[in-house]
Amino acid sequence: MLSHVILGIDDVDRAVAFCDAVLGTLGYQRRWIGDSGAGYGTHDELGVDTFWLSRPIDGLPASVGNGTNVAFVAPSREAVRDFHARALELGGVSEGEPGIREEAHPNFYAAYLRDPEGHKIVAVCHETE
Repeated sequence: MLSHVILGIDDVDRAVAFCDAVLGTLGYQRRWIGDSGAGYGTHDELGVDTFWLSRPIDGLPASVGNGTNVAFVAPSREAVRDFHARALELGGVSEGEPGIREEAHPNFYAAYLRDPEGHKIVAVCHETE
């Protein structure tokens, strides 16, 4: 359904170091980096199924959305736990420990956090243990 997601950042080096480590726990790799940001995904083709970090084009400071989150598919519940732990080691702030969220569905195993830029990001595994 989605082509890509972009989150605004102010500090490219900090955001890239954080995402390289944290998204790596889910099997996602950085595929591009430049002065204004970086792109991540599972495919060599950029532009589809990708996640981008970018300085805002208008030159104003980046901001975070209230009620907004970006959820990454995790291959296992262990990967969700690794994602959360690694993020906390790198300055992320927990917004929800790894666990089942039955209000979504019986196998919705997720962890929520704020990255160092303040964006809420999530890892979720929809599979059984």
